[in-house]
Amino acid sequence: MRVSLKDVALHAGVSIKTVSNVVNNYQHVTPAMRARVQSAIDELGYRPNLTARHLRKGRTGIIALAVPELGNPYFAELAGAVVDAAATHDFTVLLDHTGGNREKEVLVSQGFRARVIDGLILSPLELEAEDLLGREDDVPMVLLGEREYDLPYDHIAIDNVAAARIAVRHLLSRGRTRIAFLGARTDSANRPAHLRLAGWRAELADAGLAAPDSQVGPTGGWDRGDGAEAMARMLDAGVRPDAVFAYNDLVAIGAMRVLHERGLRVPWDVAVVGFDDIAEGRFGAVTLTTVSPDKTAIARLAVESLLRSLANGSQGEGREITAPFRLIERESTLGRR
Repeated sequence: MRVSLKDVALHAGVSIKTVSNVVNNYQHVTPAMRARVQSAIDELGYRPNLTARHLRKGRTGIIALAVPELGNPYFAELAGAVVDAAATHDFTVLLDHTGGNREKEVLVSQGFRARVIDGLILSPLELEAEDLLGREDDVPMVLLGEREYDLPYDHIAIDNVAAARIAVRHLLSRGRTRIAFLGARTDSANRPAHLRLAGWRAELADAGLAAPDSQVGPTGGWDRGDGAEAMARMLDAGVRPDAVFAYNDLVAIGAMRVLHERGLRVPWDVAVVGFDDIAEGRFGAVTLTTVSPDKTAIARLAVESLLRSLANGSQGEGREITAPFRLIERESTLGRR
């Protein structure tokens, strides 16, 4: 039979209210009383009925996370961090995969699962501001990523321009002067690729270096194959960079494969910096220097923002929240020590 609060109270010799205060981590319980109740909880194997707790508040205890591509290691790792962050608040996460498709992102944002979720964390690629202007669903929503919407929803992102500048600055500090950028896009200007490209240009300009178009490698996507194709096109065109700053780690890994096939050594002939700090970059034959967004912080900020809106009875507050990042230096720019 399921152990109840009453069972724990009888075992500990306290009131049911005291047990409830301990279970809900209320601060006014004395340390001695908390230890006494916790001992009874442990001995009886009591587990809170989270479903009942959420239902009493008119909630389901479920939040949704919608990302463009679960097959992309960055989004997979981010999803794991969101699940962990939500669990600390006794929430379960429902994962959705939009494929970066605008219609699917609109469908998700308009609340087609509103009856089963308490809130939504959405990382869109194609969604436009006008898609959200007429949003009728009152489920709280938090937006991730670098799209700028100027709408009443909390938005969490890193400073992509600053991150790109730090990556390029590191390459300059290693004596590199012909630094290519791989992963440029020709569409919407407020996407992270454009912000990272802007950071690349700005840092080169401050160093008094040119940023020729020949050193910009556009890609149709941001996977390993896209990076390999862009690197091969650049080398086939006779452009020989001494460093590469890639849009993300997958593009960087694809580029490094082509450099190896062409007999160019990383980092001695060409240094490489990626972006995202995915696990794959830490275990290659040459480990990858990368910009590391704090995925744990992004997840925590997203969940806390969502629950804040839920507690306030609002869809969001329109706050712009900047998450931290750092550059992690590895063999692809430093060589083996």
